[in-house]
Amino acid sequence: MAIHTTDSLTAEDLGAVRTVLAAAATVDGREAVSEAGRLRLRADSPRPGIRHLVQMLDARPAGYAQLEAGPDGRTATVELAVHPELRRQGLGRQLLDAVLAAAGPQRTVDFWAHGGHPGAARLAAEYGAELVRELRQMRRTAPAPAAEPLPSGVALRTFRPGWDDQAWLRLNALAFAHHPEQGSWTEQDLADRLAEPWFDPAGFFLATRPDPQGPAGAERLVGFHWTKVHPATGADPALGEVYVVGVDPAEQGNGLGRALTAAGLRHLGEDRRLETVLLYVDADNPAAIRVYERVGFTIHEVDLMYQVRTD
Repeated sequence: MAIHTTDSLTAEDLGAVRTVLAAAATVDGREAVSEAGRLRLRADSPRPGIRHLVQMLDARPAGYAQLEAGPDGRTATVELAVHPELRRQGLGRQLLDAVLAAAGPQRTVDFWAHGGHPGAARLAAEYGAELVRELRQMRRTAPAPAAEPLPSGVALRTFRPGWDDQAWLRLNALAFAHHPEQGSWTEQDLADRLAEPWFDPAGFFLATRPDPQGPAGAERLVGFHWTKVHPATGADPALGEVYVVGVDPAEQGNGLGRALTAAGLRHLGEDRRLETVLLYVDADNPAAIRVYERVGFTIHEVDLMYQVRTD
């Protein structure tokens, strides 16, 4: 067994990683690595703070881990997977040991168990890891809700790539200043998603107000609802997604979040004719959960984050 740690994947590395992740997705029924992690899987395309661990067993792809160093230098986040045909042979422990060594001493390392996978739970128990986060996937299968009124002075339009990028990044950082992933998006993070085949500006809604400090006709962004469509795969139908909803903190409590949520759901249900819509929300965000429950969302599955210390 060998584990290769690198900042830049070769084409051979990438082939091995994709073999592991495809097999895991087929058996587990969900992706083992998040969308953000999958966007980083490009040959010879290093990203600052990202390390890849490629595990091989007798020249056979066996496992993969992606390690992201935190900006403070004391934390790291990891996603990992073992090929389903090679599980329960200790490879997960070996991979996690390599991850902790690569993270360095005196670090707090968070690792995801997508879907609450029982193998990850067993591994967490072996290492004395603490459960620190619960990310819920909620789903809704119902007719599109009625339109909600926008607050006075607010208008709704769709995103203009190349024109709204910087204003949206500023609002996203403001709306998600408390969020460990969403609030730290960079120009590259946005550009990666705008280049994805699923991106559709017609499903990216922006709420604006007139900007009294700008020239005539100037506006400022105060909220957004970015929707996404997952194409049908095999027997599974296409799904809509409330990809991300954000509101300027100064607009909290005036109904803008409800109006944006309803606008996106109506687009997915009426314009795109999708019966089922999913979203992700942290369990410690009861205000957002209440909004989603009011329009018919219920828990579908849960992602868990465990935390270990390196000494």
